[in-house]
Amino acid sequence: MTSYTIFTPKRLCGVLFSALAGLVSTSAWSATDIQVWYSLNAHNKKVFEQLVKDFNKQQKDIAVKTRAFDSQNDLDAALSLTAEKERPHVVQLPEVSGMDDVATRAYIQPLYQALNKTTAKNTKWFLPSENNFMHDAKGRLLALPFMAEIPVMYYNIDAFKKAGLTPTQPSRSWQDLQGQLVTLANNGSRRCPLTSDQPVSINLENLAAVNKQIYGPGVGKGKVGFNFDTMYIRHLSTMISWVRSEILVHPSQFVQSPTRFAEGECAVFMSNSGNIGQFADQRRLDFAVTGIPYYPQVTATPGSPFVTGSGLWLTKGHGAAADQASAEFLAWLAQPEPAATWFQKTGFLPLTQEAFANTGADYYKNLGDWRSLVAVYSQKPENTARGFKIKNYHQIRAMFNTTLESALEGKQPAMTALQSAAAEANKLINAK
Repeated sequence: MTSYTIFTPKRLCGVLFSALAGLVSTSAWSATDIQVWYSLNAHNKKVFEQLVKDFNKQQKDIAVKTRAFDSQNDLDAALSLTAEKERPHVVQLPEVSGMDDVATRAYIQPLYQALNKTTAKNTKWFLPSENNFMHDAKGRLLALPFMAEIPVMYYNIDAFKKAGLTPTQPSRSWQDLQGQLVTLANNGSRRCPLTSDQPVSINLENLAAVNKQIYGPGVGKGKVGFNFDTMYIRHLSTMISWVRSEILVHPSQFVQSPTRFAEGECAVFMSNSGNIGQFADQRRLDFAVTGIPYYPQVTATPGSPFVTGSGLWLTKGHGAAADQASAEFLAWLAQPEPAATWFQKTGFLPLTQEAFANTGADYYKNLGDWRSLVAVYSQKPENTARGFKIKNYHQIRAMFNTTLESALEGKQPAMTALQSAAAEANKLINAK
């Protein structure tokens, strides 16, 4: 016998309501996928991935999916080969001292427009608008300065103790540091008294900033283009002599330099602050941080180096819903807990004033001068530390690096190297 189901008007309404509710529920809980591409060292990668997991757990409307690259060059190469529809919603891109052209790329959208539609619109950012890093000429935020960092001088406290140096920290005077490096070399640190992975930053760009000199062309009476004066020539000559006498291990841009310091081989290491987290994670490494050296003959007190690093940029072409989801994720990163966690576990500058204020003394107690080095960046920067914008500086910086490598290898004297570098830089500045 065939059976039939009889629906009363009341039951029929109930069935229809349940079906409709199921459709609404499915729509409401379908997450918007956001693709984030980035490149970080192994330690910072773990911290970032944990933050992403925390974000994804706290809500169901947005699902952040990441893709990590071994280097920024690998990321850039992949980005250049990616079609518009497959481009990530958020991408980490570098900006060195505000001079990069990332903001002018056709696929980039300014962050300040998107953040105005989120809870982050009234956030008190740590870096003031007067700092050129990730800001436009009107002081508006172009990207999230999540990986903002500064060059610092790391030192191995055990190496200084073993060498009998008191105090057990490097001098911030270049001349006095030389004597300490000789002592370190003769007492346990022969293989690596000092090294760096930021030759252009330490020996050109921030040689100017820390000595309170304007870096770059077109500044000063009668000054046209780059003109490396006596301070630069004497400094590079000194660095050449340090390499020759083996108190400075030839600087390298690659990962070998931070690895050597992390493993306790190098006594002093000049690099960016984004290494602090991975060094703190090394249980056998007793280290601290101070500012990079200056010349007391040039300035009575050292200035602050440029902010450098990279940030998280929004890309175009994904639709209003995806853009809003991307902005919500970046706004979440700026909330007090994730922002403080990121600062404390990586060594990148605080993202917000609250992240800095919420970081207690216990965090800084074994990090030397780190707190004072950070604190100054919450204030309006001096003109010599605001950052700079120089046409074709990516090419210029690469050329400067090659020139410094050649000079430090003893292939040409400091004056010749710097004069040729300035001449080539000025050609690139004036190129159409």
